[in-house]
Amino acid sequence: MTMSHHKHRTSPWLWPFAALWRLLATIVELTGRFLAMVLGLVFIVVGVLISLTVIGAIVGIPMAVIGLLLFLKGIF
Repeated sequence: MTMSHHKHRTSPWLWPFAALWRLLATIVELTGRFLAMVLGLVFIVVGVLISLTVIGAIVGIPMAVIGLLLFLKGIF
């Protein structure tokens, strides 16, 4: 069991600070996921565009695959 799954009792005096901390952590996590999805889409588009040339396919195909993996990581 990891640390994030432990239930800690928070003092009634510190509850507002704990709630604010959890809210900020959730916002940062969602922002990170959104940024990963956007970067993944950009890598896919650029990789496909670069792959249109034969020589560019050496770089474009791995870039598109990395973009796809990054996008999937952002979703799940």
